[in-house]
Amino acid sequence: MEKNLRQQKTTIIKIALFGPESTGKTTLAKQLAAYYETEWVPEFARDYLQQKWEENQHICVADDMLPIAYGQTALENEKLSSAVKYLFCDTNLMVTKVFSEVYYGFCDPILNEAALEHEYDLFFLTDIDVPWEKDDLRDTPDGRETVFSVFKQTLIDTKKPFITLSGDKESRLAKAVSIIDNLSIAKERGFSSADFVQLYDHGIPFENVIKQFKILKKGIAKSNLISPATVNNGILSLSETDFKEKALFYEQQKANLKINKFVPASGAATRMFKFLKAFLNEFDIEKESINAYINSKKNKELPIFIVAMEKFPFFKAVDKKLKAIYPDFEALDRQHKNYYFIKALLSSEHFDFANKPKAVLPFHKYKTHIANPIEEHLNECVHYASENQVSNLHFTVSEIHQTLFEEAVELVKGKVESSSGVQIDISYSYQCKSTDSIGIDAKNKFVRDKEGALVFRPGGHGALIKNLSELDADIIFIKNIDNVIQNHIETIALYKKGLAGILLEIQQKVFGYLKAIDKGEIKENQIDEIVQFLMQKLNIEMTDDLNKFTFENKINKIKELLDRPIRVCGMVKNEGEPGGGPFWVRDEKGLVSLQIVEASQVDLENKKQAKILAESTHFNPVDLVCAIKNYKNQKFDLNQFVDEKAGFIVEKSAEGKTVKSYELPGLWNGSMANWLTIFVAVPLITFNPVKTVNDLLKPAHQPQ
Repeated sequence: MEKNLRQQKTTIIKIALFGPESTGKTTLAKQLAAYYETEWVPEFARDYLQQKWEENQHICVADDMLPIAYGQTALENEKLSSAVKYLFCDTNLMVTKVFSEVYYGFCDPILNEAALEHEYDLFFLTDIDVPWEKDDLRDTPDGRETVFSVFKQTLIDTKKPFITLSGDKESRLAKAVSIIDNLSIAKERGFSSADFVQLYDHGIPFENVIKQFKILKKGIAKSNLISPATVNNGILSLSETDFKEKALFYEQQKANLKINKFVPASGAATRMFKFLKAFLNEFDIEKESINAYINSKKNKELPIFIVAMEKFPFFKAVDKKLKAIYPDFEALDRQHKNYYFIKALLSSEHFDFANKPKAVLPFHKYKTHIANPIEEHLNECVHYASENQVSNLHFTVSEIHQTLFEEAVELVKGKVESSSGVQIDISYSYQCKSTDSIGIDAKNKFVRDKEGALVFRPGGHGALIKNLSELDADIIFIKNIDNVIQNHIETIALYKKGLAGILLEIQQKVFGYLKAIDKGEIKENQIDEIVQFLMQKLNIEMTDDLNKFTFENKINKIKELLDRPIRVCGMVKNEGEPGGGPFWVRDEKGLVSLQIVEASQVDLENKKQAKILAESTHFNPVDLVCAIKNYKNQKFDLNQFVDEKAGFIVEKSAEGKTVKSYELPGLWNGSMANWLTIFVAVPLITFNPVKTVNDLLKPAHQPQ
């Protein structure tokens, strides 16, 4: 036997099966070789040790490790010469190294060095969830967990690219084939094995990365605005009496419904304190005055914050902390007091507000206590999102912040339940990491960190369409975490219930038509009635082509248009707030529909499009009521109704370089683009977002 531990160089993709004995390595190697019509490398040690046993009943000893390594390397190199595209290795020198260390307490330096140098495009770590099978050469099934953990840690310590395979042999094969096919594509596109495993571990489907990369290189087409949606032209306007009637209808129906309130609350309050953070980074109290800084930067927000400082609900707590930190605080001049106040507010050692979620920050000052958005949302949900004395409230949160949420909920939940007589059931979910996006630089190269790993960015709130789809509810109220108000909950509840009543009326009509279609009860003379409903109540444009259809095709088209999730969106008058608005939009197929469009989706260099945007009369306050079940009481697959082309390309600066990343179609615009949509005018009192800390100074957030 040639004593050579060098691997032969190759362009063949080599997959190593790695794991303790009796974990299905041989079975999988054979299956994969048969599937891809190529070679597999058997375990040299098996024949070597079997022969040794048969000749004189000798078992494996430490001195056998190097001969086994030489034999395994020679066998692998031999099989490589006849392999086609792939080579599947039942074992490898890393396995020999681990067994040597586990059973004999050491590994020959020559074997150790070769094991570390041998390269494979991917390791499949075979799990111990398969039955242990006895034979002449295997040890005992005892301690499999310990041995498996050693194998796994070895791959981690040596930084080998690996994916764990679990399940029965059929599911392992299917999983392995899918992984290998994607690995091949990744290799062809210049990704390393480490990149591929990083994407896999992150849960990002590889085809999504390819799509994102194409979008980032090519760009995203802007929306084609036809006109703003206005009152009586896409936006329904109701009197207060009408709203009370719709709210009453909802109240009469809700006992038979599953109701949930869905609050997107992920992320930290970084933007809320952006101008204060910039001030701390740029200001030097030893070199200039705060007034000089304000004038040089033309900063309009900082003087408002300072002048009205005592009106913030957190003022007393911060002031008390400052007096504890600085015994001579009262003797300081106003400039130093203001500076230290802002510093304590954002310091990680003290309040650290910019790094906490908005949900737990002090928003409202009442006579008896300070309330945060969580408390306000609990108070709201018992007023309009409850049935049979139970209210379901769902927060989407960042995983790192869930404990803060739970602690805040614990402080107020009992009080709200006691005063309302309503039990509040709270659930949480995270924005799925599989929706994260990659970033590219100006040269269309993937952005990496200092260690060479790919850098990911959250895919935006459009990712929450998955969280929404997992709720089991007939009616879902959606409201942003920062859109709360101090007092006036009864008024807010009226309009929320009114929107729900509108939804239920529309839904009952839609379901009635769909059930009649299924039963074959729709006649030719009823087609015009349904078409009028689609056009007048659901704002769906119907083409003249429908008249050319056969009766059967007309029914099929009508069913396709009606059988969709429904959203009713509250719209307030636009008073200059940044964000989206309601428009009539033409898609690439020429169809016109009502959509919520963000300013960033509009080609502002096109004068006609910019003019239409400027003529918008209403703003979307993210005040939605939704129905995500069909007329058979089955949940829709909400992904089927997303406009994939309505995403965003976000450009940010990182270490002086421009980085582009893809953001999913927004939850209430592109992700719901193909829903049945009703826009309803609601009063400004329903829209009270806190985008910057200074918004807390507005009347809606101040004591009455």
